Amino acid sequence: MNKYAFLLIACLGLTLMGCADNKKETHKEISIEKKKINDTLVRATVTTKYTTGDEVKEDVQVIEGTPGEVNSQLEVYKKEILMQHGEEPHAAHKTETTTVKKLQFALNPKSGSNANGSVMFTEQNGKVTLEAHINGLTPGTHAIHVHQKADCSSEDGKSSGGHWNPTFEPHGAWGSDTGYHRGDIGNFNADDTGHGMITFSTDLWCLGCEDETKDLLGKAIIVHQGEDDLSSQPSGAAGARVSCAGIIQ
Repeated sequence: MNKYAFLLIACLGLTLMGCADNKKETHKEISIEKKKINDTLVRATVTTKYTTGDEVKEDVQVIEGTPGEVNSQLEVYKKEILMQHGEEPHAAHKTETTTVKKLQFALNPKSGSNANGSVMFTEQNGKVTLEAHINGLTPGTHAIHVHQKADCSSEDGKSSGGHWNPTFEPHGAWGSDTGYHRGDIGNFNADDTGHGMITFSTDLWCLGCEDETKDLLGKAIIVHQGEDDLSSQPSGAAGARVSCAGIIQ
């Protein structure tokens, strides 16, 4: 399994309305970076920043264990943070919560290429945004897709399977009336230095929800050598897979 990093940011604003002491708003930001130690253990570094007016405080905790143990402890910790700095909200209190999830991964070269970079997924207000930066490409147009499995182990990247297509539609341009895969992101351009970037947003994706037709976890991002013609079946005749990243938690 490749090394990976997981970043989750939860922005929690608690405003007490109608309380006699008229407390100031406290903004809480939880940053969690999770990395692999070995084949069975991971380490999560949790930084919680509290901002009340001009006052800023930080608390750092380190949690180690199996992925399941660490995830369970993180859920308990986040619930405890919600209850700090005040009693459980009563009916007279108004609580406003905004949650932002972020996952960032390295894109690694495949098929003898030098294509490398990073991809970031951000989920907020029911929408997921992808932002990818890739270097070492040949100048010109390249395809980028979501594939079935978070497995980048093979040299040609084919261990990631075909396009992610949970709705069993034909390949095509995103939003096409004739159908498209949930993994059909499309094309982007690399400049003369071999650098390319793309941003893409949709409410048809999620990060860790219970809808199998939307959940990106367990899938892979693949960058192709060539351009997706948006019509050839089943994958757009985009050529070799030159870079890969597994979308894992």
